[in-house]
Amino acid sequence: MSTTGARLLVVDDDPDMLRLLSMRLSSVGYQVTAVTSAETALTQLEIEHPQLVLSDVRLPGRDGLQLFDEIRKRHPSLPVILLTAHGTIPDAVEATARGVFTYLTKPYDGRELLDKIAQALALGAPASTPAKAGDESWRAEIVSRSNRMSELLAEARMVAKSDASVLLRGDSGAGKEMLARAIHRASARADKPFVAVNCGAIPEALLESELFGHMKGAFTDAHANHKGLFQQADGGTLLLDEIGDMPPALQVKLLRVLQERAVRPLGASQSIEVDVRIISATHRDLDAAMAAGQFREDLYYRLNVVTLTLPPLSARREDIPLLANHFLQKLSTKYGKRLSGFAPEALKALATAAWPGNVRQLYNVVEQVCALSSSPLIPLALVQRALRVPTVEVQTYAEAKQRFERDYLVGLLKLTDGNVADAARLADRNRTEFYRLLQKHELTPGHFKADAVAPGSEPVAD
Repeated sequence: MSTTGARLLVVDDDPDMLRLLSMRLSSVGYQVTAVTSAETALTQLEIEHPQLVLSDVRLPGRDGLQLFDEIRKRHPSLPVILLTAHGTIPDAVEATARGVFTYLTKPYDGRELLDKIAQALALGAPASTPAKAGDESWRAEIVSRSNRMSELLAEARMVAKSDASVLLRGDSGAGKEMLARAIHRASARADKPFVAVNCGAIPEALLESELFGHMKGAFTDAHANHKGLFQQADGGTLLLDEIGDMPPALQVKLLRVLQERAVRPLGASQSIEVDVRIISATHRDLDAAMAAGQFREDLYYRLNVVTLTLPPLSARREDIPLLANHFLQKLSTKYGKRLSGFAPEALKALATAAWPGNVRQLYNVVEQVCALSSSPLIPLALVQRALRVPTVEVQTYAEAKQRFERDYLVGLLKLTDGNVADAARLADRNRTEFYRLLQKHELTPGHFKADAVAPGSEPVAD
């Protein structure tokens, strides 16, 4: 992101150094206000609102370190860079630990100075993205200013104009579903349904019925016709997330649907035509899966007409402050808090963290600090605490209880082969109460029987 036009306050009691700094910074587009003392700098801060302060440590009267302490009290999110002589390095290091963005020793390297200023300004970027033109609304949910993402989004928009199947690759948490939604919104199918299914999160016995539907009486407990996800997405887009986890038997049936552009619900005697654009996503190495016989090569080439690869968050670090502030805005509303942003050193810690869990992990970290913050400005200590347990997913007690209850019931039904009487006995609950629990979580015992996948499961000839 260009920093041209940013307003800087420069403080140095040496007129020659002050003039040199001002000329250098003005020549690259910054708006520079130059003052010769800490007292004048504090007065100037009340008149205008710079985006960064660059100060010498040795100043007459109040020195640069004392100036920083006062700035921190009045403007806690304003980044400060100190220029120091070798004799004051220990003081500058201590100041960095207290929150100074960084320090540079004299004589400083001009390129390094500009780089550090650009970094500090990027970390202090506004929480919201610039207003997008109307034709950019398709990607409004994707918060980014990195070149890597700009290139990817340009490709995605081109792909969206066709009906070609798209395979999205990328690590878990990188934002594959969000990109799939953006492609759908940029396509001619935008006013039709977008449907997403995680192929690895649904038991194999249920996945076929979920995808293709079933007719009343197709199997035990099939009390009504059920329209599958292909039919629900008719005219629109279907995202098959974690396609690499799809069981081999269903890969065959999916291939048939893609070839015939029609689905046959379980128990149906005729196929139903569907018009669906397929986007699939995976974090797995499908080439390795094909080599191991775990993924069909013919299906792979059907799905992989165009491949888009999302970069990990560590490869687009300039997006981290923007994303963190974006999430903080959203979550402060959820938690009913007035949060103004992150302290500069807190943003710096976020920008330099490893992020193995990518954007999803960043969201969880921001949610944790948002939930625990007792002050408008998120401090470094709270971010460091959250980063030590980055994979903790913040849930309410009710959400955690709901998830445990459903997982517990699924486990019992698998263990008892869908026998409700046995499952209720193991749970120490009467059958009526157990049935109510199953109904609450929309679980069908018949789907967990060993022969539940038998109807229509015969292999399909290529």
